Amino acid sequence: MNRNLALEFVRVTEMAAIASARLMGRGDEKAADQAAVDAMRAMLDSVECDATVVIGEGERDEAPMLFIGEKVGTGRGPELEIALDPLEGTSVCANGGYNSISVMAIGEKGNLLHAPDTYMDKIACGPEGKGIVDIRLGATENIKRLAQAKKCRVQDITAIILDRPRHEELIREVRETGARINLIGDGDISAAIATCEPNSGVDILLGVGAAPEGVISAAALSCMGGEFQGILKPQDAEEEQRTRDMGVQDINKVLHIDDLASGNVMFCATGVTTGNFLDGVKFKSWGAITHSLVMRSASGTIRYISAEHHFDKKPRY
Repeated sequence: MNRNLALEFVRVTEMAAIASARLMGRGDEKAADQAAVDAMRAMLDSVECDATVVIGEGERDEAPMLFIGEKVGTGRGPELEIALDPLEGTSVCANGGYNSISVMAIGEKGNLLHAPDTYMDKIACGPEGKGIVDIRLGATENIKRLAQAKKCRVQDITAIILDRPRHEELIREVRETGARINLIGDGDISAAIATCEPNSGVDILLGVGAAPEGVISAAALSCMGGEFQGILKPQDAEEEQRTRDMGVQDINKVLHIDDLASGNVMFCATGVTTGNFLDGVKFKSWGAITHSLVMRSASGTIRYISAEHHFDKKPRY
């Protein structure tokens, strides 16, 4: 996979971020999400590749654009698979909140798990926890192990958890360890990445979120040397059958990074609203400034890109 493609794909997330950021705080989740989808779709068609969306906005009947199985790119160039979320943190953006991003993971054909639209129990942390944490051991043991690996007290560890009723018992357990908690309303891709950012103040992601976002998170952490593990949690027989139909026969298997995003992968994200590791879009009289993260697993290169966009030369946005 040509390394220059990473800079082509970041242009895609930049345009999706700008389009959705125009609707920040307007209270219209659907409009913000649609703006991101439309901009991402338009930009993807300019990238020299023959790509298939393996994680997108849903099935063809549910999503008019960027549906699972949709072909994107010019149709010329390398065969790729793309996992994307044009606007992670839709409600965050609509409410003018913190930590919404436009994000994509790109892999060579066969490198990304075609994850079903179901739940996934997740654990993520930075390089210090690689080979140390184990999702099967529970929150208490994993927090203790991570504190030991980071040579700090348990009380210095911060766990980031989605603020959901299903996490009531998990939150109680983490509090009993003495660790700190950062509860978030949305955006567990951003949260997983934050565990690898030394200045984010976040050490470990715990809890159940969406499985497709788990694949994108794993792709990011594979570039950053972090740890990610997940166990699929289908909610009923229909979801379980769908999981098997998509190639996962052992429902209870612990999925590691190489099971979710193997080989040569790229990751791009652009901030929509300001968050743990990316600034949001800033509009100016002449255009906008975006802040993006671009990574490649092959080289381990991590680039932060601040870009100025002049609207007189980009009239669509």
